[in-house]
Amino acid sequence: MTATLFSLTFALAAPFWALMILLPTWSWTTRIVRSPLIVLPIVAIYAALILPDFGHVWASVSNPTLDGVAGLLGSPAGAAAGWAHMIAFDLFVGRWSYLDSRERGIPALLMAPILVLTIMLGPLGLAAYLAVRPGRPERLG
Repeated sequence: MTATLFSLTFALAAPFWALMILLPTWSWTTRIVRSPLIVLPIVAIYAALILPDFGHVWASVSNPTLDGVAGLLGSPAGAAAGWAHMIAFDLFVGRWSYLDSRERGIPALLMAPILVLTIMLGPLGLAAYLAVRPGRPERLG
């Protein structure tokens, strides 16, 4: 079950990434991605993975130590939960970057590699986007 949830996590996110990267100017992409609810299926997987052992998870994250977090992530269920956590937040950040870039008139060809970087190495993708993000939005017309 854990392996299935692990595999399902990215499969549920991939269509939204594909829309943002491959069809960034399609009107339906913005309509679909505009909803923050696109991350909910991944959040549900995360919940399914952590709720059975919530007491242990809560103890590990409410008073984190390196050994405690390593122990939490060092099991298949912990690794799958960590993966779901990353995928959900990376998708949410990618969603924000995509929508913000559209409002600011940042070219889709510039955003595509930034979104790929966000998928692969979330915080570095966010940093890359912030580095190219201009200060004032330009409205799409």
